[in-house]
Amino acid sequence: MSAPTTVVSLKIDGKDVSGRADETILDVASENKIHIPTLCFLEGLSGWGACRLCLVEIKGSHKLLSACVTKVAEGMEVTTDSPRLLKYRRMVVQLLFAERNHVCSVCVSNGHCELQNLAQVLGITHIDIPYRYPTLPFDASHDLFRLDHNRCVLCTRCVRVCDEIEGAHTLDVMGRGIDCRVIIDLNEPWGSSQTCTTCGKCVRVCPTGALTRKGTGVAEMEKDDQFLPYLTRMRGSQS
Repeated sequence: MSAPTTVVSLKIDGKDVSGRADETILDVASENKIHIPTLCFLEGLSGWGACRLCLVEIKGSHKLLSACVTKVAEGMEVTTDSPRLLKYRRMVVQLLFAERNHVCSVCVSNGHCELQNLAQVLGITHIDIPYRYPTLPFDASHDLFRLDHNRCVLCTRCVRVCDEIEGAHTLDVMGRGIDCRVIIDLNEPWGSSQTCTTCGKCVRVCPTGALTRKGTGVAEMEKDDQFLPYLTRMRGSQS
């Protein structure tokens, strides 16, 4: 028999809560209806900690830590909402908008975009950071799907779902810094991929209009990521 998991007590925004020692701050906050904004996180996929939107303050630490990958500990005191955190989150979202070409008015995911929703929640009405206006490719070589690098936020949800759930590992990331880009196989056109199973999981978990179905027009691309927690639970119950 496996040893029982240790239960720890902590405070989140002044509220006394408890959780298992193997849970993250985000897990425990969600269980207690405490909202922490996220973009790269998705239930059913491994934690990544890339978007930095779930940063929280922990008493006694001068660092801001990602709630999605930081485990809870006994006596921990966490703040999820403060002027400092709001400032950082607003800056992160503005940087994402400025880094690539997010033109919401002509996007097929307009009204169904998590980046757009975050901007609204954080009260961002304009971008103070100069736009980069990069020249990025658009891959429509697949029979069913398309990949628009202009709208990618490098959350790697697509990479992780393709690897961890579908098991194909068709998608990966190439480059560094602002030159990072999601690629198909060894940077090949999607339509020529020999590993893609055309399952569409990557399209369903994409938070923006980067991965979409062909045939959708402006504001018509709705995403459905609720299948993932269910699929993960079903696989776990069969193991």
